[in-house]
Amino acid sequence: MQLVLASTSRYRRALLERLGVPFVVADPGIHEECRPGEAPEHMARRLAEAKALVIAANFQDALVIGCDQVAVNDGEVLGKPGTHENAVRQLRALSGHEAVFHTAVCVHNTASGVTRTRVVPCRVAFRKLDDRAIERYLEREQPYDCAGSAKSEGLGIALIEKMEGDDPNALVGLPLIALVDLLHEQGLDVF
Repeated sequence: MQLVLASTSRYRRALLERLGVPFVVADPGIHEECRPGEAPEHMARRLAEAKALVIAANFQDALVIGCDQVAVNDGEVLGKPGTHENAVRQLRALSGHEAVFHTAVCVHNTASGVTRTRVVPCRVAFRKLDDRAIERYLEREQPYDCAGSAKSEGLGIALIEKMEGDDPNALVGLPLIALVDLLHEQGLDVF
């Protein structure tokens, strides 16, 4: 059975490569937006499932992995900043606060039609950051494609005071512990 990652994220690709299982990458091309009144964890689940299902239409006998992450700070959803100005604004808001990153992973079996999804939260307490530290970090890391403007797998770990969650990989964008369980349920063991 073919394994397909419904994501073009280089971070998710690198995480999935850790499992040593061959896979292909497909771009789901889904517009990611929050629906009015939608809870962050529901948004992450909905988008992960939508990504997997849109790609599943192109494959037979495949396990399609969809992922999404929604970061929340004081009730505000933090997307990918895209620009330096947005990243500064996000990091100022996160300074001295706790954010929750809800990372959803979905596995859809195209042969059976079975879809299973898990959402793995990770609480992240950020250090108190002054503008100088924020500017130096952004200059060095340029995390404009990361929700919340912080790459925990890089220098962004220095912004973080504490993390709480079941899987540190979830913060990077793909909860491998949950994924291994979901793949096992569909008959694919990584060993």
